[in-house]
Amino acid sequence: MSGDHAGAKGDDSLYEMLLNAIPSSVLLVGRDLRITLANRNFLERSRRTKEETLDRRLPEVFPPAILDHTEIVRRIQSVFETKKPTTGERITYRAPGGLMRIYYYRVLPLPDRDNVEFAILVMEDVTERERLSEDIRRMERHLRIVVESTSEIILSTDTEGRILSWNQSAEQISGYTPQEVEGKHFWGFCAQDHQAGVRRLFSESKTGKTPQRPEWNLVTKSGKEVPVSWICSPMVDDQGETIGIVALGRNLTESFKLEAQLLQAQKLAALGVMAGGIAHELRNPLAICSSAAQFLMQEEITPEFRRQCAQKMQQGMQRASGIIDHLLKFTRPSERGDRVKLDLLAVLKETLALVADQAKIQNITVRAQLPDPPAFVEGDAHLLQQVFMNLFLNAIHAMPTGGRLSVDVETVPHQVSIRVTDTGHGIAPADLGNIFDPFYSKSNGRRGTGLGLPLCYAIVKQHAGAIEVESTPGQGSVFTVRLDLSPD
Repeated sequence: MSGDHAGAKGDDSLYEMLLNAIPSSVLLVGRDLRITLANRNFLERSRRTKEETLDRRLPEVFPPAILDHTEIVRRIQSVFETKKPTTGERITYRAPGGLMRIYYYRVLPLPDRDNVEFAILVMEDVTERERLSEDIRRMERHLRIVVESTSEIILSTDTEGRILSWNQSAEQISGYTPQEVEGKHFWGFCAQDHQAGVRRLFSESKTGKTPQRPEWNLVTKSGKEVPVSWICSPMVDDQGETIGIVALGRNLTESFKLEAQLLQAQKLAALGVMAGGIAHELRNPLAICSSAAQFLMQEEITPEFRRQCAQKMQQGMQRASGIIDHLLKFTRPSERGDRVKLDLLAVLKETLALVADQAKIQNITVRAQLPDPPAFVEGDAHLLQQVFMNLFLNAIHAMPTGGRLSVDVETVPHQVSIRVTDTGHGIAPADLGNIFDPFYSKSNGRRGTGLGLPLCYAIVKQHAGAIEVESTPGQGSVFTVRLDLSPD
């Protein structure tokens, strides 16, 4: 008997350990609604001791606010009658001075042969879970409002490119409703010329690659093409696997209109500057010709003065003709010759030889750092010589009291760079952005048409190159010309 008693006591201890390990609150309730057993979770949450709980009826343990507003008692009684468990129910309770708590409870029968003498009441505190769910729902609502309120196109697809979501802006711009596009391939709504690029995106997305800001035209329901700039990002699940693509599209129609208007305004502004420059440059020689012609119409002038007037007229016309010639060179720089393969270093050496005397007269030291191997480019030697002649002469004119003119050539794969550096007066920051504009001249009293640097710019661009400038007032300027090397 003592062994059986010890075994029963051991079983009770095991049952109690198992019951206390359950993370939910568990009560064993009899037909008279007396609590026979309560686990540790219930006692801790209700802040009651065993003595205050066991062998007491349910109304003595549960606050009236719970029993009056729930059907716990009726559900326990129904379990004794039907011998069947109840479905889950929700309880919301705020203890005095405490926070709102949310529970879900079920009542289960504990059968003993054919009768049910006890019912198990299981209650689970789901407050944090409910709050988390509410936070998630709130975030989802906020995200949905953001997605639907934005003026950008936002859509998502699976990895095969089939559309999963389609926001309100996408519908307004394309004319297609979400129901009309759902499950269809995204590239089917893009321009024919861009569909290959869209397909390539989804092919590369499976390997983690996505293009940066592609521009694909969206075809509307009416057949019109809308230019759209896209940002595509992969959708990744918890395991890091790509499960789709999110695409953000910006309608570029208005941007293109603004760019066109800005370009037109820039053209008109440049035309105004050019017209003013032409008028200014031609006015002086024409005024000289006009004065000389008036003197020639007088009969009493001497033959020598008549000859001087004719000479002035000829010089004025030559000056006007030179301005027109420079203008034609600026507008059509490629008309001076054919593009051939030539050694750019030979052009530089020849041009440096042409300005050597003038540099020496002005006490300017010329230093040329040219590599030994030739640098072959495709171009017109005469036009390229014009570029470097202009750059060298501008550098010399920027150093009226002497200085140093440096020419450095550097070759990298597929490109050659020529740096022309002077130690002259430099260019003011306010003028730096305008020096390549036609007739924008800051010649400090020197004679110039304002077309030298614009002509250099036009010739270099015609040779598919680039020209850049850096300058510090009082320290000098650096002009860099970059040209592509001729393939072997």
